[in-house]
Amino acid sequence: MKPYPPDRIRNVAVVGHGGTGKTSLVEAALFTAKAVDRLGKVDDGTSTTDFDPEEQRRKHTINAALAPLEWNGVKVNLIDVPGYPDFVGEVVGALRAVEGAVLVVDGVSGVQVQTEVAWAQADKAGVSRMVVVNRLDRENASFDRTLQSLRTRFGNKVAPIQIPIGAEGAFGGVVDLVEMKAYAAKNGEMTPSEIPSTLVAGAQAAREKLMEAAAESEDALVEKYLEAGELSQEELRRGLHAGVKAGTLVPVVCAAGGKLVGISLLLNQIVTLLPAPAERHEVTATDPRTQKPVPVAQQAGSPLAALVFKTVADPFVGKLSYFRVYGGVLRSDSQVFNATKGKGERIGQIFFVRGKQQVAAPEVGPGDLAAVAKLAETSTGDTLCAKETPVLLPVIAFPPPAISLAVEPKSKADEDKLGVSLQRLTEEDPTFHVNRATEMKQTIISGMGESHLEIMADRLRRKFSVAVTLMPPRVPYRETIRARSNAQGRYVKQTGGRGQYGVCFIEIEPLPRGSGFEFVDKIRGGAIPNQFIASVEKGVRKALDEGVLAGARVVDVRVTLVDGKYHDVDSSDIAFQIAGSMAFREAVTSASPVLLEPIMTLSVRLPEGQMGDIIGDLNAKRGRIQGMDPQGDGVTVVVAQVPQAEVLRYASDLRSITGGRGTFELTFSHYEDVPPHVTERIIAETKHQKAEAASR
Repeated sequence: MKPYPPDRIRNVAVVGHGGTGKTSLVEAALFTAKAVDRLGKVDDGTSTTDFDPEEQRRKHTINAALAPLEWNGVKVNLIDVPGYPDFVGEVVGALRAVEGAVLVVDGVSGVQVQTEVAWAQADKAGVSRMVVVNRLDRENASFDRTLQSLRTRFGNKVAPIQIPIGAEGAFGGVVDLVEMKAYAAKNGEMTPSEIPSTLVAGAQAAREKLMEAAAESEDALVEKYLEAGELSQEELRRGLHAGVKAGTLVPVVCAAGGKLVGISLLLNQIVTLLPAPAERHEVTATDPRTQKPVPVAQQAGSPLAALVFKTVADPFVGKLSYFRVYGGVLRSDSQVFNATKGKGERIGQIFFVRGKQQVAAPEVGPGDLAAVAKLAETSTGDTLCAKETPVLLPVIAFPPPAISLAVEPKSKADEDKLGVSLQRLTEEDPTFHVNRATEMKQTIISGMGESHLEIMADRLRRKFSVAVTLMPPRVPYRETIRARSNAQGRYVKQTGGRGQYGVCFIEIEPLPRGSGFEFVDKIRGGAIPNQFIASVEKGVRKALDEGVLAGARVVDVRVTLVDGKYHDVDSSDIAFQIAGSMAFREAVTSASPVLLEPIMTLSVRLPEGQMGDIIGDLNAKRGRIQGMDPQGDGVTVVVAQVPQAEVLRYASDLRSITGGRGTFELTFSHYEDVPPHVTERIIAETKHQKAEAASR
């Protein structure tokens, strides 16, 4: 693939709700442009961009995949993006690398949840967009109904530039409102034809509205339109391009990707209407030495500035880093500087990537997308530049994880490889987080949904040969006391020869919440030698961590060692540790012990119409509503405090209730007493788990 200047490149993310035919549309575009010699199918596992075995098994896109093609002297870098909510990180990364987005909408279902999410993400990224109403050949498909749903949700800036010829099974072409010409589909190609007489009046009326919308994008066009009442075809295209670039106009086209209807015309509109990298608003980076802003000119002669927007981890090839060059030229076999990490990086062979196919390239110029393997220091979001002119491009703001699960290896061999393998996966996916819950002795993985984490577990098995089990994480309960108490710990054992002897007397009392643990030594007259006082404290601390009620750490207590007995021969460190532990457990048992649970502050953003369902669900989860804050545009934020144990899978619950339209944030607030009936259940579960562990 030959190099292209920035004005002859279009970078386009293909986004939308899952199951709207995005991958089939990309495949049809590749086939129409002769970038591939056969038309692959998602259901057969033969599509170019769904090449991952997991994608082929599930029959939907999981990873954003590059699909460059050449059309009318322009290089079009399509990025096929997942449409399911668990993979929103792929959408965010892809939109950062492009100037335009093609929003694919199903001709039967119209606007769906992830249509709205993709639109909002495109807004955040500041990219221009156009809409493809796809699958118009299906039963019950309706272009007019879908257009109305688009306008209802996104406003009147959504404007059709095509109308379909025929409906459902009879859909076989389109009327281009710019050219006022019909195109009929025949053998995978769109051939010019006469506009059907039944559509002439509707096409003329739609073209008038389109002309008004296009004229508003430029003052000169407004004047011309008001004076002449008409725009030339060239002026109409110019106005449409300006409106799309400014985001004041979103053109809508028709297609049936599976039957290649409208695909060549879609490529024409991408090349004509969506902006080139050279037309992008100026990118501003930061000089890491001075922290001052630095403009990045998208020209070959500018200093190098490239952003890694996606990373793929492979146990054999290593990391494959996908990047977008903003300024300058990135060459194969060169030295660059990772300004994010502050380290040098060697660039090996650069590739243009189409699905899993890689084509070697000597260099990549401004505005283009490519990939390079085996970067040692670089990860997603890092900036590559020249060491003498370092710059930091704005970071990619990935959403925080929504759900966490514990991961346990199935064997010792799996355990040995787990840590390194998980680290490799975090390099691949910025929305996938790993941490070690030391207290609970669990490795916790966090992601955007259960499906996301299940796929990560499958990648561990498939890519790194690590078998794991996923389960809900243990809740970090706490125990404390409500009364004062005292107890004796006596560990005396004679087995012939030297025995064990340790006796201690302690007092225990509650401390204010958050005080932790205090140990006070009030031994007088040498009742216990100093070295054994430390042993008693050690035993108490061990019992403190193991808990008394449900195996949870005891907090906010003061233990005072008041007396004890020792034996000159038989007393030992271990004897007094055991005595201290025994005394502590007995004292806690008689000091009105209670179980504490972590309470989280939950902030839920949701459509107003579903507020009643959410509040009812939170009440059922022992939640307390703290407030409701209308945000406008039919959205409300509900804030509540809810026990952590009740919201371990809240991402799935919220998605089920709101149909995927709700989002939430969860932060730790404080600890509270567990209700008695819940305490009984937790204690019973703990005993059962201990019995099971002992029987293994």
